[in-house]
Amino acid sequence: MPSTNPVHQQIHTDGYAIITLDRPERRNALNLEIKQLLAEAVEALAGDPRVHALVITGAGGYFVAGTDIAEMRDMTPTEHTALQTGRLFEVVDRCEKPVIAAIEGYALGGGCELALACDIIIASRTARLGQPEINVGIMPGAGGTQRLLRTIGKYRTALLTLTGEPLSAEQAFNAGMLSEVCDEGAALQRACAIAARIAAQPPLAVRAIKALLATGEDAPLHSMLKLERSAFVQLFDSEDQKEGMTAFLEKRKPTYRGH
Repeated sequence: MPSTNPVHQQIHTDGYAIITLDRPERRNALNLEIKQLLAEAVEALAGDPRVHALVITGAGGYFVAGTDIAEMRDMTPTEHTALQTGRLFEVVDRCEKPVIAAIEGYALGGGCELALACDIIIASRTARLGQPEINVGIMPGAGGTQRLLRTIGKYRTALLTLTGEPLSAEQAFNAGMLSEVCDEGAALQRACAIAARIAAQPPLAVRAIKALLATGEDAPLHSMLKLERSAFVQLFDSEDQKEGMTAFLEKRKPTYRGH
């Protein structure tokens, strides 16, 4: 019997976790329940010392086809605020550990915004990504204009959000919206391989890189160069730096402990 829980999580011994959205009857569309469960899963795994990277994916050949229109149709502005309908995207964005989106099929509307809140996006060649909110009388509200603006530029973002037309994986990759394109059906496998590779890296350095990438999007270059240099120098006070360089010189695999 299939599980009735629409959000599953699995921790792998390689140091990463997979969160799977499983609502096949709606192609994993985000409703309030899924948003809450997914946010809780990300927060729990972010605090789990066994986990060094997260992978978010969808079951049934789809990532997320959008946000549940039936649930949203009669919602008021006050209800959006009270129910914190955008909290999920903030939780994913603020996660201190790298988050990887593994996309098959559709990543539309809230699904595309969920992917954009991640650090790395892997998509199969047959995937489609877009922000079709304008087709139902609204606009993106969880990063679909602002993250895209900073990722693919004003003119491509305007075309995507004002027409509602999706991009193919190839178009999205060429626009700089994806980290990598893979064969159909291989997105999760590839994302897990990347997650395992990241999980084997020194945790302090991973956390510093993620933090600087997030901050640097909105800050002046010279200010961020100073912060980058400071973070770089501070890592030389860590045991992981000593271990990493010693292992390199001794031609052995390093053992990082996050200290």
